[in-house]
Amino acid sequence: MADGISIEFETLGSAGAASAQGGDLVLFVGDDLALSPRAAEIAGAGAADLVARAAAAERFKGKLHGALTVVAPSGLAADRLIVVGLGSDKDRAGLDWTMLGGATAGRLGGRRAQVVLDWPGSTPSADDVAAFALGARLRAYKFDRYKSRKAGDGDETGAARLTLLAPESGAMKKAARAADAVADGVIMARELVNEPPNVLDPEEFARRTEALEKVGVAVEVLDEKAMRKLGMRALLAVAQGSAKEARVVVMRWNGGNEGEAPVAFVGKGVCFDSGGISIKGSGGMEDMKGDMAGAACVTGLMHALAARKAKVNAIGAIGLVENMPDGKAQRPGDIVTSMSGQTIEIINTDAEGRLVLADVLWHIQQEYKPRFMVDLATLTGAILVALGQEYAGLFSTSDELAGRLIAAGEATGEKVWRMPLAPGFDKLIDSKFADMKNSGGRHGGSATAAQFLKRFVNDVPWAHLDIAGTGMSAPSSEINRSWGSGWGVRLLDRLVRDHYEA
Repeated sequence: MADGISIEFETLGSAGAASAQGGDLVLFVGDDLALSPRAAEIAGAGAADLVARAAAAERFKGKLHGALTVVAPSGLAADRLIVVGLGSDKDRAGLDWTMLGGATAGRLGGRRAQVVLDWPGSTPSADDVAAFALGARLRAYKFDRYKSRKAGDGDETGAARLTLLAPESGAMKKAARAADAVADGVIMARELVNEPPNVLDPEEFARRTEALEKVGVAVEVLDEKAMRKLGMRALLAVAQGSAKEARVVVMRWNGGNEGEAPVAFVGKGVCFDSGGISIKGSGGMEDMKGDMAGAACVTGLMHALAARKAKVNAIGAIGLVENMPDGKAQRPGDIVTSMSGQTIEIINTDAEGRLVLADVLWHIQQEYKPRFMVDLATLTGAILVALGQEYAGLFSTSDELAGRLIAAGEATGEKVWRMPLAPGFDKLIDSKFADMKNSGGRHGGSATAAQFLKRFVNDVPWAHLDIAGTGMSAPSSEINRSWGSGWGVRLLDRLVRDHYEA
């Protein structure tokens, strides 16, 4: 994976001042600037006084994620002493270890470092240390494979090698293996979203999912002939204007009890969205390479579940198309028949993602009888108007599933906000000529899109996540400097881990 960082673990009991030879030494302090006895012992005599004097000179107050750097510190074997702030007692009580790991890695600039995870009043658990390592890996990720000149050592992208010193290494390593699997899944999703559309077309995306077989995921790729046989005419109608053939990929991880119904995740994979005949404006159209962020998330999630050996049966399904304005493209006014048999009048060819999802959702609920389905899609610009880029929109037919997703979002920081489904939105997508229209107009655009999808899930508990604001071009954070965020992998892994594993 392209994160450029390796992480090792040592117990504090086996570490001494000699462990700080060369590289950076990272210590943590709250707003009182106090070092723990163990951190002071590792740093060596005079470290506490050095921190106090340097903090006074630099007006460093120990604020959360703030940093103080002392180059060639007198009396220390380290090349640099980096002191990272933990803030007030309140900050420390609600500490987000993943964000702390990212903030710390961001201060290291690609260097070797030893990190002392010990401060007054703290005894980090194995899960805390694993979360710290996860954050460091996510912060270190960068996508630069198409740059002929790579960033230098001064680039703020994470440490080449981190050694985490914490209370007990055996449990840490076990927890870290699971966190590594999740980090790999997020990075896989980011890689897919960041790829240019001339590289990652539907066929290439499908080919890349076959890498999941190495971690035990069964991968089935449906070509256009197979989709026609199944009756996926709504999905194929989107693809008919492109020179690139569509694909549907079904990924299966069987880690639960034999015969147990799977949980299911479905992703929109429009590898490039021009809008079709209803073509988009040219401004920002290059960002439409990221219109497959839902499919990228599902792929990364399936890797994470399999790599950490999750005790669950899971299905990941993605519909992969390009939406292009060729002479063969579908037109406004066309009527297509979905796999479900329901007919759809095409009002706007730029409302294409819901057509892709409609057929894949129907196929999964009919073929696999899942316990629930969650779909993810960069579906509507309207969700950006409603929620900005802080939350994904959540629509659901199940209060239980919605509540669990909200809780998982709070735990991971990948937050969702529940939005309404209502009969009034159904009226907006009723058609004079077919069973429904693919667009309900400008008002309530995210809600009418969700209401459209609801017609293809029957009685299966279902949630729809509109990730148009979070899946790409999201604001930078302590754990993400990438245009493609990989949003949703940590959220859904947490959902499964907390509620659905055997």
